[in-house]
Amino acid sequence: MDAVFVLTVDLLAASALLTVVRIVRGPTVLDRIVALDVLVTLIVTAVAVGIARHDTGSSVPLLLVLTLLGFIGSITAAHLVEEREDMR
Repeated sequence: MDAVFVLTVDLLAASALLTVVRIVRGPTVLDRIVALDVLVTLIVTAVAVGIARHDTGSSVPLLLVLTLLGFIGSITAAHLVEEREDMR
């Protein structure tokens, strides 16, 4: 089980690193928004893996808050992009 946990954490870290590269390089605002949404999803997944590994439920409220923030952020970003396109 430890090998699976280590492999999972390594894959999540590699994915997060590639996502941060996409956030920095862009090239468009929409690419950065999608990459931020992916990064929030990776963080939620990492917290869930930690909960499963340590068999504790004390971080479940953190999962709910992060998920809600990710959802609200995605909706807000989509709304702002739509407004920007309407102004053109």
